[in-house]
Amino acid sequence: MVFDCDGVLVDSEPHSLIAWLEVLDGFGHPATEADIEACTGLGYASTHQVLNRMEPIPSLRDVWPSLLEALERSFRGGLEVFPDAVAVLDAAIAADLPVAVASASPRQRLDLTLDVAGLIGRFSVSVAGDEVAAEKPDPAVYLAAIEALDRSASGVVAIEDSVAGAISAAGAGLEVIAIARHPADLVPLAAVGVRVVERLEPALVGL
Repeated sequence: MVFDCDGVLVDSEPHSLIAWLEVLDGFGHPATEADIEACTGLGYASTHQVLNRMEPIPSLRDVWPSLLEALERSFRGGLEVFPDAVAVLDAAIAADLPVAVASASPRQRLDLTLDVAGLIGRFSVSVAGDEVAAEKPDPAVYLAAIEALDRSASGVVAIEDSVAGAISAAGAGLEVIAIARHPADLVPLAAVGVRVVERLEPALVGL
């Protein structure tokens, strides 16, 4: 089983929004909440590219330290961990099923998120967005995860919450369950052609 992180395991999107707005404001960038929310599911490099097209900002390398610091401050203020996802993770571990996390986030952010959430040691495999050749919706991160799990895609379930992520997992040949944590996500996720649920439960993945 392979979990996405942001939006599946933890409610990190509000924190990402706060961090991006804080950093961009320091550069005098005109991006709005809606502009940043439109990048949900994309990796750091792709988000930076989108925002840079709106108005130039410093390089990926120059922006990253400030963004990571802002994220950590926000996370430490209260990062919500989704109980339904943790219940599925616990059930998978109890069933001795190998579990992985495959995120569009860079390694530093993924480790920070899992650490603050108390999940840092729960996965046998962890793949970050900056460790593969292409970001979601490319299937590279999921292909890397199943290779590290030493499994074929057939029979492996991916749990996602974004369109880009669902396309990525489906493109790698995994069975995809998409969690629509907001009503507005139902239609876009269903349009990808994957199974969409409003709550995760162990029974959904045969546990």
